[in-house]
Amino acid sequence: MDPVSHDLDSQNLESRPEKDPTADLETQLGAMQIGGGGDMLIDDYDVGDEKPDVAIITHDDPIHEPAKPMADDYDAMKERHLPMLPDLEVLHETINTWHIEDYRKLPKKARGPKFECGGHPWRILLFPHGNNVEYASLYLEQGHEEEDKPSEDWYACVQFMLVMWNKNDPSIYAHQSANHRFNTDESDWGFTRYAELRRMFSAPWDGSGRSMVENDAVNLTAYLRIYKDPTGVLWHKFINYNSKKETGMSLYFTNAFRKAIYLIPTENETQKKNSAWALQRLFYLLQTSEDAVSTQELTASFGWETKDIFLQQDVQELSRILMERMEARMKGTDAENALAKMFVGKMKTYISCINVDYESSKIEDFWDVQLNVRGNRNLDESFRDYIQVETLEGENKYFAEGHGLQDARKGVIFESFPQVLHLQLKRFEYDINRDAMMKINDRYEFPEVFDASPYLSENADRSEPYLYQLHGVLVHSGDLTAGHYYAFLKPAVNGHFYKFDDDKVTRATLKEALEENFGGEYANLVNGHAGIRNPYTRTLSTKRSMSAYMLVYIRKSREKDILVDVGEVDSPTHLARQLNEERAALEKRRKDREEAHLYLSISVVTERDFKAYQGFDLIDWGADSTAPPAPQTYRVLRASTVADFTKIVAESMQLPAEQVRLWVMVNRQNKTIRPDQPLPDLTMTVNEAYARYSNRDKPFRFWAESTTNLADGKPQWPNINPSPGISPPILIFIKYFNAEDQTLRGIGHIYMKRTSKVAEMIPSIQQLMGWSPGKDSISTSSVLSNGLPSPPNSTPGPPSMQLYEEIKQSMIEPMKAKSTLQQAEIQDGDIVCFQRLLSEKVTAAIASTGGYTDPREFYDYLQNRIIVRFSPKLATEREDDDFTLALSRKMSYDQFSAKVGEHLKVDPTHLRFTTVLASTGKPKQPVRRNQVTTLSQILMPTLGTYANSNQRSDALYYEILEMSLSELETKRNIRVNWLPEGVVREEPIDILAPKNGVIQDLIMPIQKRLNLSDEATSALRIYESHGCKVIKEFSANSVLVSIPDYATLYAEIIPEEEREAGDQDRAIYAFHFDKEPSKPHGVPFKFVVKPGELFKDTKERLSQRTGIKGKQFDKLKFALCQRSVYSRPTYLNDGMMAARSNISGRKELISVSLEDDICAMARSDDQLGLDHVNRTRLFPAKGDSIFIR
Repeated sequence: MDPVSHDLDSQNLESRPEKDPTADLETQLGAMQIGGGGDMLIDDYDVGDEKPDVAIITHDDPIHEPAKPMADDYDAMKERHLPMLPDLEVLHETINTWHIEDYRKLPKKARGPKFECGGHPWRILLFPHGNNVEYASLYLEQGHEEEDKPSEDWYACVQFMLVMWNKNDPSIYAHQSANHRFNTDESDWGFTRYAELRRMFSAPWDGSGRSMVENDAVNLTAYLRIYKDPTGVLWHKFINYNSKKETGMSLYFTNAFRKAIYLIPTENETQKKNSAWALQRLFYLLQTSEDAVSTQELTASFGWETKDIFLQQDVQELSRILMERMEARMKGTDAENALAKMFVGKMKTYISCINVDYESSKIEDFWDVQLNVRGNRNLDESFRDYIQVETLEGENKYFAEGHGLQDARKGVIFESFPQVLHLQLKRFEYDINRDAMMKINDRYEFPEVFDASPYLSENADRSEPYLYQLHGVLVHSGDLTAGHYYAFLKPAVNGHFYKFDDDKVTRATLKEALEENFGGEYANLVNGHAGIRNPYTRTLSTKRSMSAYMLVYIRKSREKDILVDVGEVDSPTHLARQLNEERAALEKRRKDREEAHLYLSISVVTERDFKAYQGFDLIDWGADSTAPPAPQTYRVLRASTVADFTKIVAESMQLPAEQVRLWVMVNRQNKTIRPDQPLPDLTMTVNEAYARYSNRDKPFRFWAESTTNLADGKPQWPNINPSPGISPPILIFIKYFNAEDQTLRGIGHIYMKRTSKVAEMIPSIQQLMGWSPGKDSISTSSVLSNGLPSPPNSTPGPPSMQLYEEIKQSMIEPMKAKSTLQQAEIQDGDIVCFQRLLSEKVTAAIASTGGYTDPREFYDYLQNRIIVRFSPKLATEREDDDFTLALSRKMSYDQFSAKVGEHLKVDPTHLRFTTVLASTGKPKQPVRRNQVTTLSQILMPTLGTYANSNQRSDALYYEILEMSLSELETKRNIRVNWLPEGVVREEPIDILAPKNGVIQDLIMPIQKRLNLSDEATSALRIYESHGCKVIKEFSANSVLVSIPDYATLYAEIIPEEEREAGDQDRAIYAFHFDKEPSKPHGVPFKFVVKPGELFKDTKERLSQRTGIKGKQFDKLKFALCQRSVYSRPTYLNDGMMAARSNISGRKELISVSLEDDICAMARSDDQLGLDHVNRTRLFPAKGDSIFIR
C-alpha cells in the first residue's frame, strides 16, 4: 500500500446512513468546530446518545416526503445532501463528474481528471478493487504534482460529497460527504469503505432492478465547497500545532499589570515560596519562550503541591491569593499601589433615613464584583439586583442615633469602578431543595461594550465615561463534580479574541467568545433528542455545560494604558541572566546524555579530602561533589590516555602532573573501598584501564597520591616494586581521634615494612602530627631509600598512644604494639586510628559533658549519626530558630534533649518535641518523655505510638515550655471555647490544668486571659456539649478527671435575665438543627422562658441571647424537640405562648394558640430547637475538593 492510501485507511472511516439523526445534529450545531461530517469522527462532547429516544407522532393525513433527486440534477443533489454550514462564508464551490467506461480494467489505484476550485487543482482518487478491504475506496485529493507542490503552510477548508451513480439510470446512486482541512500533510480524504464491491456489480442495487455498475461503466461526481477559515483553526487536528507561531503573539494581555510585577525587586530571591519571583519568571517565559510554559513554580509558591493539580481550585480564590501576595511584595517599592490603581474600585454601603436627615455609610474597596446569575437574564439586571434598595420599616426600623427608630433605606452603591473590572458570575449556589451546591446553567447574556455609569452614586466623578470593553471571558465547562476551565482573551485594543485551553491557543470568533458562553438551552435540537452529552459527567443535558464564570472589562478610555506594549527592556535583567544560565545548564545536560557513550565518569579522592573528612573509610563516596569533603567526579573521554587524565587531576590539585600518582580503588568483601595499586602504564587509554582494573558493575574510582619529596627536580615515590627477596612497603592511612574536640579526621598516610612492629608506626605518626618525639619514640636518624624509618636497634617502651585498626564500620579493633604488621594482617590501603592516652581526670571531664572517650564509641556514634532539623512549633520570624544537629540514633530522650537545650541555651527539662507529618510538614503528635525510647524509635517507628509511614524521619518541632516536662506531665491540655457574643462567635482557649484539678482551675486562667473582673468571673459558666447539645453544666468543684480528652467545652458569662429570673421563669436548653433534630449543629445554649409571654416577644429575647440578628434571624424556625433523636419537632409561631404552669404547679413549656387554646403540651425535659441551614457543611475543606480534568 502506498503511504497516502495507508494513511487514509488508518483513519478507519465508515460512511454514515443517509438519515442518521446525528448527522443532522452535527450540521445544526456547526460541524466545522468538531471536524465532523460524513465519515468524520465526532467527539462525544457535541453528539447525542447512540440510541436517542424517538418521539412517535401520528397524523390523520399521510406525510409526503420530498422526492428523491436524480444524480444528474446537481443543484438538487447539492441542496438535499450537502447543505451549507451555518455561520461560515463560502469562498468557492464546483462540481465535477468523472465518466468511467472500463471499471474492471482500472489499475489498483486510479485518479480522475483534474478540475479547479479556489485556484487549486483537485481530483478523485479511486481504489476500484478496494484499499485492502472488500469495498470500493473513494477519496478527494488535491491535484498538485511534485514539481508544483504548494507551500508548507497551504491549506483549504473543504466540505465535499462524492457520488457514485449509474450512467444509464441517475436514480441509482450512493453518496458520502465530509468536512476536512486539506494541507500538505493530509492531501487526500475520503471513505475507505465507500461501497461494497459485491453489491456494485449485482442487480438489483437497493431494489432498483439494475446494478450500480453496468457494462463496466459508472459515473463519479465530486461536489466541493471551500469555506473561509474565520479563526485559522477550522477543522484543525492540532497535530504539531504551535500556539505562539500560529497566533503570532504572546497572548497574555494585562500589560500594565505585567510591568508593575516586573518592578518588584527579586534579584536575590530564588525560593519557591516567593510568588513575585515565580510570576516574573512566568511572564518573562511567556514573553520569550517558543514553547508552552509550565505554571508549576507559581502554584508551588501558593503552597499547592503536586496532588493539588488534580483538585478543582476556585478561580476567584486564585485571583485573590495572587493579588494579596503581589500587594504585600510591592510595599515600599516603585510598584506600590500599582495594582490598586488598576483593579480596585470603591463602593458605599449605606442606611439613609427617610423622614430625618441622617445617614450611616461606609466606603470600602473592592477588587471584584460578585453578581447573581439566578433570576437575572443579563449583566444589567444583575447590577440592578446588586444595588437594589431595601426599605427598613415596621418591626425592622433602623435605630438612628439621636432620632430613635426610623424608616430607612438600606443598600449598596458604587462610588467608582476600576480601570480593569473583574466580574464574577455566581454560577455555583446552594440549592436548598437538593441540599447541595449546584451549578446554574441558565442563559445569561453579557455585552461586548458595557456602560457602568447607571450604577454609580450621584456624587461619583463622571469626568470621563465609564464605558467598558470586554477583554476576557473565563469559561467553566462541566458541573460541580467535574469540569474544566478555559478562557477567551482579547490581547489588543483592536485585535481578535483568542481561546486559551491549557497549552493550546487558537483564534476565536466574537460569537464563540460571547454567545456560546451565555449558557442556557442548546438551539435546534433534533425532535425527540435527549440532549448533548457532557464530556465530564457523561450525562445528557439540553442545557449547555459551558458558561462564562468570570468577565474582565477594561475601561475604554484607559485601554491603551492597560494594554501598553511591554518589551525586553521592561523586564528585570536578572531574569534573562538566570533563565539563560538555566537553559545553558539544560542544554549541557542534554548534550551530556547524547554523548554519554563517549565519556566515562571517574571519582577521585585526594589526601586533602581525606584530611577534611570525619567518618568511616577514606571518604563518603555517596556525598554530593558540590559540598566537600566529597570525591571529585570527572567526565573523561574514553579515548584519552591515563596521562591526560592525570594531568587534569593534577591541575585541580594545583600540582605538576609528575607529582601525582593515581591508585585504583577496589571494593573489598568487608564493604570498604580502599586503594589497591597504582596505575603502572600512563600510555593506556582510560577505556583500557577501566576494562582491566574496574568491575563493570562498579564505578571507576581513584585515589590521587601526591608528593613534595623531590630529588633533582624529580618526584621520589616509595618503591612498591623492590628487588626480588625484598618485600614491598605497605600504604597505611592514619586517622586521629581527638577526644577533647570529639573529632575523628585523617592526618595523612605512611609507608611501613611488613616486618615492622605496630609500635614502630608511632614516630611516623608523631611526625605527621608535628609533635616532638617523646622518650619512648623510635629514632628516625636512619631512613631507608624509600623514605621509611629504619628498624630500631631495640624494642621501644610503652607507647603514649593507643592504636586501632578500622576493619569495617562495626569492627574497630585495638592493635598489639609488639605484633608485626604482617601478623596484624595489615595490607595496602588499611586505616589505622590512634588516640593519645588521657588521664583519668580528663576522661571524667569529657564523659560528664556527654562526650566519647573511646574511639570505638565514637565510631558507633558516627555509624548511628543522623542530621535532625529542629523548628519551633509556633512560627517565628527569626531564621536562626530553625537549626540542624548531628545526633546518634541510639540517644535517649534526655540525651538528645540536652543537645538541643545546649544549642538553644535553655533548660532541656523545659523542652517538648513533636513529630512532623511528611505530607504537609505540620505537627503530628507530641513525643512522650521516656528513658527507654531512643531517637531512632521516635523518628523511624515500626510499631507503637509513633508508627506511621506519613512521618518525617529527619525533623522534629520543639517548644520551650514555661514549666518542666515532668511538671507538665502532671497537667493536661483542655480547650475551652469562649462565647463573647451569644453563640455567633467563639474563641478557643487552651489551658494547662492539673490532671487531678477542678473546674476552678479553668476559671482562673480564663479570667487572667480575658481580663475579666471578679464580678464577671463569679457569673462564669462552663458547660459540656456533645453532638451539639448541652449534656452537662459544671460547678466550680467539679473534677477535671470526669471530662473526656476530646470533650467540647464552652464558657460564657451567665446572661443577666437568667441571673435575675423569677420563680415562675424556667431555663431550658436550646440547640440548632438542619431540617431534622437528628442533624444538630452549632453552639447549644441555655435560655429562660417566661410564663404567659407571647412567642414573638420570646423571639426578640432569643435574638439578643444568640446574637443572631436581621435577615439571618428571620430565616430561623423554632420548634419543641424531645430528647429522643428520632422524635418529630413541634414548630412554634408568633401566635403561641411560650410557657405556663400546669395543674400540679409544675412549670411546663407548652405550645398555645390564641385561637385554638392548647395545641399540645411538651414534656418537661424538652429542648428548644432552632431550625436553619448548617452553612459549615456548604464549604468543604480543600481535601474534599472535586476532581477536574
